Amino acid sequence: MFGNRRKNIDRVIEANLDALVRFARFRIDDRSEAEDIVHEAVLRLLENHIKVKDAKRYLFRIVYNLCQDKFRSKRLPSVSFETVDLPDETDNRLDQEEIDRINRLLDGLPPHEAEIVRMNVVDELPFVEISHILNLPQSTAKSRFYSGMKKLREKYFTNNQ
Repeated sequence: MFGNRRKNIDRVIEANLDALVRFARFRIDDRSEAEDIVHEAVLRLLENHIKVKDAKRYLFRIVYNLCQDKFRSKRLPSVSFETVDLPDETDNRLDQEEIDRINRLLDGLPPHEAEIVRMNVVDELPFVEISHILNLPQSTAKSRFYSGMKKLREKYFTNNQ
């Protein structure tokens, strides 16, 4: 029984490792620190795997918490979109000026809204996972997302004319 559970945990870790590093890297502007954080989260999962019901959510939550701890202790700046390892989609590529503008607009949002927008848009996490990671109701996550997106649209189109 524990062997099957361990294999499932190993599969979850393997399937989400790159996404976890990107998730951490977006929040901490140092790839090696992001990898260390993910390593720490994996170790915590392996230590507590018997108590963990959803390994993927647990990993993202631990990585998020560790990034928050690191951010609080060092007051690191948030990482901009262009420094995150995203797939190369030349059809949808934004020029550097546009990326800088979007980052400035995101930085102008309240932090609780900006974080949810980044988690949904950049990390491509569904609201159910965002709500578990941030430990808040799914309706609150959606509300903050829509509020943040509305503010972004207003600022974007107001400044773009």
